[in-house]
Amino acid sequence: MDNNSRVFIAGSQGMVGSAIKRNLEAKNYNDIFWVRRKNCDLRNRLEVDAYFKQAQPEYVFLAAAKVGGILGNKNHPAEFIYDNLMIQSNVIDAAYKNGVKKLVFLGSSCIYPKFPNIPITEDQLMTGQLESSNSAYAIAKIAGMRMCQAYRDQYGFNAISLMPTNLYGPNDSFDVNNGHVLPSLIAKFHDGLSHSEHWVIKLWGDGSPKREFLHVDDLAEACYRCMQDYDDAEHINVGTGEDVTIKELAETIVDVVGYKNYYEWDTDKPNGTPRKVLNVDKIKSLGWEPKIGLREGIESTYKWYLENKV
Repeated sequence: MDNNSRVFIAGSQGMVGSAIKRNLEAKNYNDIFWVRRKNCDLRNRLEVDAYFKQAQPEYVFLAAAKVGGILGNKNHPAEFIYDNLMIQSNVIDAAYKNGVKKLVFLGSSCIYPKFPNIPITEDQLMTGQLESSNSAYAIAKIAGMRMCQAYRDQYGFNAISLMPTNLYGPNDSFDVNNGHVLPSLIAKFHDGLSHSEHWVIKLWGDGSPKREFLHVDDLAEACYRCMQDYDDAEHINVGTGEDVTIKELAETIVDVVGYKNYYEWDTDKPNGTPRKVLNVDKIKSLGWEPKIGLREGIESTYKWYLENKV
């Protein structure tokens, strides 16, 4: 892939897709394109086939997905499995049939068992039971990864899969009910600034689970590096290799936002997987390293939130 290649970003309006777009633009790629849902619903096979025949991309970043936090996954499992299966199946198949040279599929670290060995290596896929709270989403992502491998095995199609850890950054969903934990906490604590000193924010679980967080701009660079340099059938982890407790995360966000009132943990709510941190030796062997520290990333994300969401 070079600066004159025709590059299609599926999901360019979302957090990951928009970060890939920024990354390629900064590298002076001049033929990047995308499509809005009103013009092509990626869940609709006929619309996707017609779009690929017309657009004729050479390279595809498949970042489009239905995503959400614990509550969103719990309340809408049918939408999470259906939408994601349809999007990825349609795009992967259309890419192959229209001569795309290479496709990068974005999965998720939720594909791994609820109780993995830490740090999680790529070979732990399907070695144990999934976390039930997001199993529909995880199964869809596993299917997308397996589809890439099947199309490689049967048709010789160059499709690779990246499995990123928990992401955050600009263009994230800051929905306090259905969003992921980090942006939801930013929104909750920011909202708390406008309440009285007696206001109490309730947080899910007990704060003990440990999670790894990667800024989406670091993921975008990993996507670019893998598009250029990674061609194996096996998926590849993308993360920092470091984790923090949700309690520590909340304390950092409280400090960044400047929230001064009370918050407490609602232990009647589920914690999810106890610990999740990826082994990232494979992607680091390609020369990629995350560059944005957690506090720095939270600060810049909160700044973006103030400028775009408030």
